[in-house]
Amino acid sequence: MFRAHWWAAVATVARLVGDLEVAEDAVQDACAAALTQWPAAGIPGQPRAWLISVARHKATDRLRRERRRPGKETSAALEVTAPGPEDWVSRADDELGLIFACCHPALDPAVRVPLTLRSVCGLGTAEIAATFLVPEPTMAQRLVRAKRKIRQAGIALRVPSPSELPDRLGGVLRVVYLVFTAGHKPASGEAVVRGDLCEQAIRLARALTTLLPGEPEVTGLLALLLLTDARRGARVSDAGDLVLLADQDRARWDQAKITEGAARLGQALRAQRPGAYQIQAAIAGCHCTAASAADTDWPEIAALYGELLRYEPTPVVAANRAAAVAMAEGPAAGLALLDGIGTDRRLARWPQLHIARGELLCRLGRRRDAARAYQTALDLAPAAPEREFIGRRIRELAG
Repeated sequence: MFRAHWWAAVATVARLVGDLEVAEDAVQDACAAALTQWPAAGIPGQPRAWLISVARHKATDRLRRERRRPGKETSAALEVTAPGPEDWVSRADDELGLIFACCHPALDPAVRVPLTLRSVCGLGTAEIAATFLVPEPTMAQRLVRAKRKIRQAGIALRVPSPSELPDRLGGVLRVVYLVFTAGHKPASGEAVVRGDLCEQAIRLARALTTLLPGEPEVTGLLALLLLTDARRGARVSDAGDLVLLADQDRARWDQAKITEGAARLGQALRAQRPGAYQIQAAIAGCHCTAASAADTDWPEIAALYGELLRYEPTPVVAANRAAAVAMAEGPAAGLALLDGIGTDRRLARWPQLHIARGELLCRLGRRRDAARAYQTALDLAPAAPEREFIGRRIRELAG
């Protein structure tokens, strides 16, 4: 219930009182009150409306107390009106307004994704800190500073005007993509997939396509998320283990999402304004439309990654291209590319690079070198599902 209603409640209360930090605290207090009252009184018919109403009252009470303190400044409007019944259902503007605020250019780019994960997705500070490999107190300070910056700079918790959208859209799309990534490949914890975060990102992308229906990169992002998320049900075995793409049961893929994703991609490409998200969606589409792993068009995927490098010349994209080249031209060709970029310090601590090397070394029959690559990946303390996968590979090589 908390995950389902957290960010909608925060978005609405923040818009009503004009202060994100106060809204977050008030919604937390409302959730605590729900834990006390609902077991005895029962869950209300409209739990989100209940949370918003209680949180709004707690927020305005706090702001009034703050106003009475001598010398204390408050920038929030204290006279707010209670939302009507329609506001509990039609909340897209509040939610988009909150994410645009989290992605405001005045905020440090390094804190925009953590702030979105906290305020929009309701993740705890400890979980966010683990995801970004920083101490929890450090992350807590960053989040507090960011929320206060929103208040002090008077950043509006609303969707920007059309003239402001171009400067903000790229950051918003990036954050939505990274929220999905945090769900699709959690960096910490026991879960192979965080479905709630994946669905949250898809909802955000849908809202953005409603706001900007003619923007191909927005449509391309939604296509990418749908085509990637379509495989979610096959990524985990019945025993809870990670299943590689080549080994997945394609009958478990969500065909409705594949159909919609392909249609959205076609719509985006017809605009003839290509971009990184459209290219990534095309790569995901190559996987989804292949009848089997053997039928995958790896030369096309390798070519698409080469095109993606023009838009995102990052070592991670280069590593993904190397993996595609390995499938198209053989493991030796892919390994040569991986070893060429493996000297990059940013990749040295990326477990997936060493997992990919281990897989290619296995295919080349270099079992001892493969075991060392897997051990290097394991030493980097990846998320629990990947640790289990690496452990199985090492045991297989030892056997």
